[in-house]
Amino acid sequence: MEYKLTQYSKGGGCGCKISPAILSEILASHNVGKNVPQLLVGNDSRDDAAVYQIDENTAMISTTDFFMPIVDDPFSFGQIAAANAISDVYAMGGNPIFALAVLGWPLASLPASVAAEVMNGARKTCAEAGIVIAGGHSIDSQDPIFGLVVNGLVPIENLKRNDTAQEGDVLILTKPLGVGIMATSQKRGLLSDADLTLLVKQLTTINKAGAALGKIKGVHAMTDVTGFGLLGHLTEMMQGSNLTATIRYNQIPIIKEVRTYIAQKAIPGATARNWASCKEGVYFGEGVDEVEAVQLLPDPQTNGGLLIAVAPSALSEVQNILTAMGIAYQQPIGECSAASEKRIIVNKD
Repeated sequence: MEYKLTQYSKGGGCGCKISPAILSEILASHNVGKNVPQLLVGNDSRDDAAVYQIDENTAMISTTDFFMPIVDDPFSFGQIAAANAISDVYAMGGNPIFALAVLGWPLASLPASVAAEVMNGARKTCAEAGIVIAGGHSIDSQDPIFGLVVNGLVPIENLKRNDTAQEGDVLILTKPLGVGIMATSQKRGLLSDADLTLLVKQLTTINKAGAALGKIKGVHAMTDVTGFGLLGHLTEMMQGSNLTATIRYNQIPIIKEVRTYIAQKAIPGATARNWASCKEGVYFGEGVDEVEAVQLLPDPQTNGGLLIAVAPSALSEVQNILTAMGIAYQQPIGECSAASEKRIIVNKD
């Protein structure tokens, strides 16, 4: 029997994330970063992972990510969930060393054999990243949930944060936007077979370039674009760095097929929540299609691209690494400037 996993959950992928505004409310009184000297990165900066110094030169990166199915196929779901979790380590310039599985499964409606296929998919992605799933925890839950706890190592001098961009940096995004819309289209039975293949390919591609980019001094800040969308994660970067980003809408990589599904109104519910959380800090310049922009720029991504703030002098070095790793999306989409009234300015060109 074929089971379509997206029909067993109310959300999917990183679109399940609690909105930035509500998350801030939840974490308002929880700040441990300043109380533990060895904790180089805590939750105070809303970064991709926690980072703990273990000796003079090395730190451990620890992160967890889990969500409900974003695609119907269980093997692909396992691959995607693993790639998304591992990405947090790469986004901080580190290399993963091992993972633990987090599994919630509705055994009354989905057999254990389907969960086993999810695990098989995750193992394949972990093998690609050179790590193993060394253990984990499982529960019987109402919705299918899967993800990983991932631990990694990073030389402290290579550690990248999301709040250390500098004035004059240019911005690069290494994957196109639109997977939230396409995943919603699949759940509604609208996605073509060809576009499903395209979607799964992007969702299962690991962000391994992050470890190499961590070695470049001119890469001043880095994060991966996930459930808060490009606008949400860029807002976090600009707020933390006390800068303003000016981005060029026509230079932002977008999955070209996605506009077909925008026309069919396949917009994730998380898009509106993301937009509500950041819209006060966003200004649209003349000629920008605002209706489309507020459907694409806050679109929740799963295992999205790396958002990189890099000094212009190091741009060619970054682009050479991306080229060597087969990443086509490497042209700047904007730049960072001194803080102004708005955190993000969106111009047409």
